[in-house]
Amino acid sequence: MAGASHYVLDLPEFDKPVKLAIVVAPYYKEIADWLIAGACAEIEKVGGSCEVIEVPGALEVPTAIRIAYRQSNFDGFVALGCVIRGETTHYDTVCNDSSRAIQLLGLEGACIGNGILTVENYDQAAVRANPEDQNKGGGAAAAALHLIALTRRFGRPKGGVGFKPRAETIEIAGGSEGPGTA
Repeated sequence: MAGASHYVLDLPEFDKPVKLAIVVAPYYKEIADWLIAGACAEIEKVGGSCEVIEVPGALEVPTAIRIAYRQSNFDGFVALGCVIRGETTHYDTVCNDSSRAIQLLGLEGACIGNGILTVENYDQAAVRANPEDQNKGGGAAAAALHLIALTRRFGRPKGGVGFKPRAETIEIAGGSEGPGTA
């Protein structure tokens, strides 16, 4: 329903600063610039910082997020871009595959706000991207910030490569002489 109002959560507050990567496919440069502006403004409202990472297209956004999630120290990610329906089924592939990959990364624990627009035409994209209108870049950043806050609330920080810190004592299965039976 166009024009309907919707509820927007207040931005979370953070005890320590947050750092987000904004991964954007600037295929439609003006749209991408608006999305980035909206996302950066939202992140700045909570005292956070961001780094913009450009990739060739929407299909590369989740791959770049996965690389950064595994190899960097970002608290969260904002996926941005725009896919406008064309005359072929390529639109469906790009929309579905990028969205699915982002969702899978989120289920893996990455805090991602998805702001990849999927629209019928440029005018629809402009309305959704413009920070003075629908500000979908800001909305995607807010989603990532809420997920970061939730992750911090439950206190399970992203660990290393599957290793736990060494405890004060080392426990070995069986007694000090080893097990008596197999």
